[in-house]
Amino acid sequence: MIYFIALSIAFVFSLVPFVSAHGYVAGIGIDGQWYSGPAPGSSQGPSPIRMVNNNGPVKGATNPDIMCGLSAQKAQLVAPANPGSLLSIQWNGGSGGSTEAWPHEVGPLLTYMASCGSTPCDQFDPTGASWFKINQAGLEDDGKTWYQGGIASTGDTFDINLPQNLAPGGYLIRHEIISLQNGISVGGAEFYPACFQVMVGGSGSGSPSPTVSFPGAYSDNDPGIYVPDIYNGPISNYTFPGGPVANLAATGISLASPYTGPTVFPSAVGSDTPPANAGQPTATATGGAASTGAPGSASPSSVAPGDGAPPSASATGAAPAPTQSGDQCSLKRREGTASINQRRHFRRSARRAAAHAGSY
Repeated sequence: MIYFIALSIAFVFSLVPFVSAHGYVAGIGIDGQWYSGPAPGSSQGPSPIRMVNNNGPVKGATNPDIMCGLSAQKAQLVAPANPGSLLSIQWNGGSGGSTEAWPHEVGPLLTYMASCGSTPCDQFDPTGASWFKINQAGLEDDGKTWYQGGIASTGDTFDINLPQNLAPGGYLIRHEIISLQNGISVGGAEFYPACFQVMVGGSGSGSPSPTVSFPGAYSDNDPGIYVPDIYNGPISNYTFPGGPVANLAATGISLASPYTGPTVFPSAVGSDTPPANAGQPTATATGGAASTGAPGSASPSSVAPGDGAPPSASATGAAPAPTQSGDQCSLKRREGTASINQRRHFRRSARRAAAHAGSY
């Protein structure tokens, strides 16, 4: 008996790294232009990514921090973008200063946007903002592997294209991982929201619908947040929280090779003036799994990036990049779903074993 207790204690302590190794958004790319993000609680330079004060999760669906993360602060930079721009998001594990992989594997990724209205986005308070969902990604084509697992096992970026008919102006992008390894109990889900400030150019005229608020969009009892059977076999009918994807939806989804370039903090703060048209976007996110629920539908689906169609030729061009220090950096993308649907590394199995214990 004593031997069994000792082994149990040793097993629990062996899982401590999984408990503490949460993470944050280390950087984003917009049409290949890279912007490094601040480590939690450590502003290192101008960035469009709002800084959180801790790498841990937001707990509780009604927590005010569910808007943009733990004690999130307004960022200095407003990054230029356009309708159809390629947005690449790099999640890191740990608390900064390292390139640890994202530690969790189970649960969806969701992306929302909210207009900053007449307020410059670097001064915008999202309390009471009207958010519209542009993307949601759950299980890959195999019906077993979560897109979040691809980020965890390989450090991939998560890539989407912004909606094609976005009206020009300032927007706050809210991207989020919901980690469900403890979602077998009410209140156990872990929310990792992050917010990015952008100024969208072009001549779009779309009016997003429906919209939601944070807090308010989620409940701890929602079927996509409280999932008591998540480890009892394949999840074939996962229901995303936060309502349906809006009529203005992202047009592509993929995982891409991680960013490996230098840390990039632009030396100038972006303009609050929308960028001028300059032709078509130079990159698009393609190869996403086909949606089984069209925009505006609440039907369960593995991935709902919108209508699944590629960006149209009418999209406006890539926005001019702000002046920056360091090298000009671009992202290497991996096209198609074949590579992202392969089984990735044996460590996924080890993490699932830990997840069954509810330990990370």
